[in-house]
Amino acid sequence: MERARGLLDGRPVRLALGHWLDKVPPVGWWLNPSMSGGQILEQAVHVLDLARVLVGEVAMVHAVPAENTMDGEVDRATAAVLRFADGAAGLLATSCLLTRKHRVSLEVCADGIALELSETRLLVDGDRVIEDDGQAKTRVDREFIDAVQGKNADVRVPYREALRTHRLALALARSAAERRPVMLDALEGATGKAAAYGDPARLTE
Repeated sequence: MERARGLLDGRPVRLALGHWLDKVPPVGWWLNPSMSGGQILEQAVHVLDLARVLVGEVAMVHAVPAENTMDGEVDRATAAVLRFADGAAGLLATSCLLTRKHRVSLEVCADGIALELSETRLLVDGDRVIEDDGQAKTRVDREFIDAVQGKNADVRVPYREALRTHRLALALARSAAERRPVMLDALEGATGKAAAYGDPARLTE
């Protein structure tokens, strides 16, 4: 993510394409929307989080779910349009119809550059690959456990930023349920990209 932010410095993103195309996790509560909240809230929220960091705040969402043939269960596929506050356009596609994880990523296009970020790599302009060292997920889990236990942890995101991303996911879920666009109120103190990310000086505010 930090490499991506550096490459985008001075070049605002104008298009963002997010994907979470996966299977149903093997836990009984996940298909119950009252327990998991659905795929956008439980999984694709991480892609939304990344979009807020690299693109900025979202002003409007319009999510369209595929017809759900499983009454009372979460939507199996959703497509959504996002309009960012600074004028960028975005798309988000989610599905849990598959037998394995197929694609989890965010692609962004800015002036003269295209980036694709996944869980394991950063792809620059379709040909330059920056691989993860294979330890990212382990480190994130370790830091989370340390933080919960009250130990020193490399927490880079204040709680309020996580809450803002959660509210964005809720707006998408509401749009899908109500079959209409949802406008997001301006988030207090939020301008442009989620500036608090990665800024240790703001973690205690």
